[in-house]
Amino acid sequence: MTWTRKDLLTITELSVDEIELILTTAESLKEVGDRDIKKVPALRGKTVVNLFFEPSTRTRTSFELAAKRLSADVINFSPSTSSVVKGETLIDTARNIESMQADIIVLRHSSPGAAEHLARFVKSSVINAGDGWHAHPTQALLDVFTIREKKKQIEGLIVVIVGDIAHSRVARSNIAVLTKLGAEVRVAAPPTMLPLYVERLGVKVYYRFEDALNGADVIMMLRLQRERLGRALLPSTREYATLFCLTAERFTLAKPEAIVMHPGPLNRGIEISPAVADSSAAVILDQVSNGVSVRMALMYLLSGAA
Repeated sequence: MTWTRKDLLTITELSVDEIELILTTAESLKEVGDRDIKKVPALRGKTVVNLFFEPSTRTRTSFELAAKRLSADVINFSPSTSSVVKGETLIDTARNIESMQADIIVLRHSSPGAAEHLARFVKSSVINAGDGWHAHPTQALLDVFTIREKKKQIEGLIVVIVGDIAHSRVARSNIAVLTKLGAEVRVAAPPTMLPLYVERLGVKVYYRFEDALNGADVIMMLRLQRERLGRALLPSTREYATLFCLTAERFTLAKPEAIVMHPGPLNRGIEISPAVADSSAAVILDQVSNGVSVRMALMYLLSGAA
């Protein structure tokens, strides 16, 4: 198939064929990272703007590296040193950037729906790099890319997502893509960390971590968002770790060849023990590496280079 979308805003809008096109394109571009000169001229003359209104290390750097490997020009926009501090709106900021012939705008914003709102006002392609608790489509795509790389398939796998599901854009996007591709998705968390009617997302819900782990192929740990603990989501991080930390002992309940994932940053000893995080089962650094390939694929497709 050919790519026809102007933007990438959510996973739910993508068809299975479109997801497959992104993943196969990423597979073909991954070898660029193994070259002595890690560049191809696919986006030469194009301009990519990283418009990040929230802090980010992995995602922003990954997008920047992906664009540069495709030979695009990259501008990293910092709201703290821009006219945003003078009251300029997101739309006005983006329109000013677009007037400088930006081809792709990568947006991270604290407001759910910000990327979709922006895409209606600009001709540039918009990539959602995370909007509030709503969605993080590129993280979900790099996660399924990594799972398929390690497991050779998605359909039929048992994937367990553990942690603060209610406030996780990573969880929402992963649930959407994994169920769409035929995986069985289980979620495990304290009741206070699950959204209302979570079962409607097509997942199986577990309140006891050990029960969810039985027979798992993939375990995806989420960051415990400590900044939200003031909302009385749980009594303490110690209690959370006692019940939901992925320890070496708990890991034995999964299948022997199971893999462990985490979107980062890790809170070692709270969500995941160092013994598991540093084990051969952990593919956390593979996720980071594959993120560059997947984001290269998206920019390549959105630019019309395919």
